[in-house]
Amino acid sequence: MAEQRKKLRLGELLVQQGLITTDQLSIVLAEQRHNNIPIGRLLVRLGFVTESAIRDVMARTIGQEAIDLAQVVADPEALRLVPQDFARRNRVLPIAYDPAEQVLTIATTEIFNVVAMDQLRAMLGSQIEIKTQLAAEAQLEDRIDQFYGYELSVDGILKEIETGEIDYESLQAVGGGDEYTQPMVRLVNALLVDAVKRGASDIHFEPEYAFLRIRYRIDGVLETVRSLHKTYMPGITVRVKVVSTMNIAETRAPQDGRLSLTLNGRPVDFRVSTLPTNYGENIVLRVLDREKSIISLDRMRLAKDALDKINLMLARPEGILIVTGPTGSGKTTTLYSLLAQVNDETVNIMTLEDPVEYPVTLMRQTSVGEVARMDFADGIRSIMRQDPDIILVGEVRDKETAEMAFRAAMTGHQVFTTLHTNSALGAFPRLLDIGIQPDIMAGNIIGIIAQRLVRVLCTHCKEAHAPTKEERLLLGPLGDKVSYLHRSVGCKNCENKGFKGRTTVMELLVMDSDLDELVARRATTKELRTAALAKGFRSLATEGLQRVADGVTSLAEVAREIDLTGRLGHG
Repeated sequence: MAEQRKKLRLGELLVQQGLITTDQLSIVLAEQRHNNIPIGRLLVRLGFVTESAIRDVMARTIGQEAIDLAQVVADPEALRLVPQDFARRNRVLPIAYDPAEQVLTIATTEIFNVVAMDQLRAMLGSQIEIKTQLAAEAQLEDRIDQFYGYELSVDGILKEIETGEIDYESLQAVGGGDEYTQPMVRLVNALLVDAVKRGASDIHFEPEYAFLRIRYRIDGVLETVRSLHKTYMPGITVRVKVVSTMNIAETRAPQDGRLSLTLNGRPVDFRVSTLPTNYGENIVLRVLDREKSIISLDRMRLAKDALDKINLMLARPEGILIVTGPTGSGKTTTLYSLLAQVNDETVNIMTLEDPVEYPVTLMRQTSVGEVARMDFADGIRSIMRQDPDIILVGEVRDKETAEMAFRAAMTGHQVFTTLHTNSALGAFPRLLDIGIQPDIMAGNIIGIIAQRLVRVLCTHCKEAHAPTKEERLLLGPLGDKVSYLHRSVGCKNCENKGFKGRTTVMELLVMDSDLDELVARRATTKELRTAALAKGFRSLATEGLQRVADGVTSLAEVAREIDLTGRLGHG
């Protein structure tokens, strides 16, 4: 009777939402009396409603997070924790396991099955927390069959491929149940899961004469994780192109694509690029993990005075805030962190990006690369008619874009943008070179942030040592204050790299009337630097060396990212 009441409640909810009619509900209940098929599966089979609609209605009703299993990629670690017979019997599917936090995420159709949850907790032990997400019935059963029915580890899949032939038709399927039979599909999925779990920002598939090299960029450094025979390349290429909606027939021209998957229990986007080379198409996937990339300023490990300076910049109601640095220095992350600080229902934030990397609630985001006949300058012109408070311009590349950005700032808007320069003070000659007049810059630039990312020493294995004479020379005044520095060693916690994670090193130039006057009369960079230093400006080198003195990173790591050669002449 309880099961019948549940079915009636589901049916009634769908009727109330206008997704099915009362006649359709009667048909389903009559059909259900003659077999033991779940009502959700019957509704889908008869074509009355979609699986996702049922899942979303249930999720809204009980206030539970829903998940679309069609986009979920299997996590072998999570599956190992829950036996197949238990998963089938209780309709639960482990989809992600975070060993650091000891959290197991499971998908289920029965959120309130207390008996099953208690049994699972007893099986796992009290140290592992269980997080539940609501899934559609039919999807859940199909995914249990697929995830438990096939080999999912990279090594196991490679052995499977060696003994069979690649079915290219299966590779071109997306979202179908049969695609898991194709080991190349699972191989690509397993590599993506592995890369995201290890914190990679980019995944490289690089063809050579006789083999395929697979590299991950972790903490800004590329490392080879696999080398496979060249016969694997066509299958991997076809699969990546299919899921990122590229043309698989085009092999002689570069292509760009995008794909979204649920990895480790959360949505992760990938920006995909292919480039023809001597030995085949080179493929690079940029990992766009919203959870890890959009962080608050408080979590960026900034010093209190740096946070105070940033908040002072944000307090200015109009003007341009510029973030500078080379590719991969975290400019986009910083911009989004700044916007997150001011993003609420009282302001209209509009962005122009090439392309949009992280969709954010409340922001109106436009990808200029995907919109016909519109560049950054045209985009700013159009945005000005959309009643914006804050405008994000992905990058100032030319005179027209720069002029429009300054025009927006002069008409009472906050403008955030990026510029390719090596330092904060380098922004002024760069803008002059583009064609912006000094009297336009003066009074309209809020501040300039130049930054680099440096790797953080592993706390488990970093080793203290007395600084050498050369190291004390590089440290300058700090050299007299420190009795020891730290260097990388390597252990199992950091995969023998000696580093784990990265931190931001920033130089912050807050503009005021004195600096504006110097800019207006075309003062030299040396004059600007002297005036800035007198107001408490700290260079990238100074900030980086402070991180060394604090034991956060090594001197060698800072020297890898920041030019310290200018300090060698200081006696």
